[in-house]
Amino acid sequence: MIEFKLYNTVNNLPKKQWNDLTSHDLFLQTNYLEAFENACPNTICVYYVGVFKHNELIGLAIVQRVQLYLNDMFRHESASCFKEFIKNGLSKVLKGNILVVGNLTHTGQHGLFFKQSEIKQSDFLNAIFDACNVLSKQIKKEKKRTIRLILFKDYFENDSIHLENILFNTRKFYKMKVQPNMIMQTRKNWLNEKDYVADMTTKYRTRYNRARQKIKNIVVKELDLETLKKESETIYKLYINVSKNAAFNTFILPKNHFSTLKEYLPENFRVFGYYLNNQLIGFYSLILNNKSLETYFLGYDSEHQHANQLYLNMLYDMALFGIENTFQTIVYARTAMEIKSSVGAKPETMSMYLKLTNGFANALLQQVFSFMNPSQEWEERHPFKA
Repeated sequence: MIEFKLYNTVNNLPKKQWNDLTSHDLFLQTNYLEAFENACPNTICVYYVGVFKHNELIGLAIVQRVQLYLNDMFRHESASCFKEFIKNGLSKVLKGNILVVGNLTHTGQHGLFFKQSEIKQSDFLNAIFDACNVLSKQIKKEKKRTIRLILFKDYFENDSIHLENILFNTRKFYKMKVQPNMIMQTRKNWLNEKDYVADMTTKYRTRYNRARQKIKNIVVKELDLETLKKESETIYKLYINVSKNAAFNTFILPKNHFSTLKEYLPENFRVFGYYLNNQLIGFYSLILNNKSLETYFLGYDSEHQHANQLYLNMLYDMALFGIENTFQTIVYARTAMEIKSSVGAKPETMSMYLKLTNGFANALLQQVFSFMNPSQEWEERHPFKA
């Protein structure tokens, strides 16, 4: 007998069963989920689905209810998709509440898992579809909000979920490619900075040395919980400075986000600050997820970015942290693909499944989504010797 249960707080989850099932992914573990609950954007509300067989937890899903507002989504007015007629058209379709199966704040598939030995994938997905329908009705009744779109996000091309295309078609979901996830596979011969740089071509080795020279007057140090709390205003300002330049955004992190994650994930959440003359001018954050190093949010002062090549140096520092701590992969996420490829990351194609609850609008979904996820022309760089 397969059944599902809905939960609206991590405190109500069967924590031991849940954590035993999700040991492979920190983003599904209850300590991360509790941290996120306490420091998530105010436009996101998290629900959890447990799929049970004879009272044993055999599958789960993270579902986020996201409130979309046009001013938050389109904050970069120079973006080509900010034309008034497009903005107004999108507002009628997207403004309101959506359900995201996964984690909207982080690139990657961090929303679904099931025991393949206990349940077929199609049966598991049907349970999640049914749970989303029940949740939509519950939100309509209790919150007086209509769910306008349901999204299953971020699946690599080799993910087994794509074997269920008939099931998704039957449920009227569209499969759409999104910007790739930029991932660096570390090499076995990389033990330190010297090994990493030695594998570069002359052009990129010169670029590396030039960038490192530019931050010789900057002190980089890890920020502990006390420092994160003390510097919270500056960190937030630096984060907003980078976030506001994105053409499309669906959330803004709260000021306590970084300190809360550090509090709940002391060893698995790391933040590094860049100081010039004892002033914090930039930071980046990392999440240590088993053998994957997940790059997280960063921020910098625009006044110091170009002269010190802060962003490029952060990408190098992330690579070196991953190499020196023997991570197999460094997940740089999407956006800024070209510069990320210049430090060694490779694009990995990802897809999502989407469905608008309005049948007529759903038929136009592919056109609508092209404005949400505009294709970017970019040139992949190849920094390493063949």
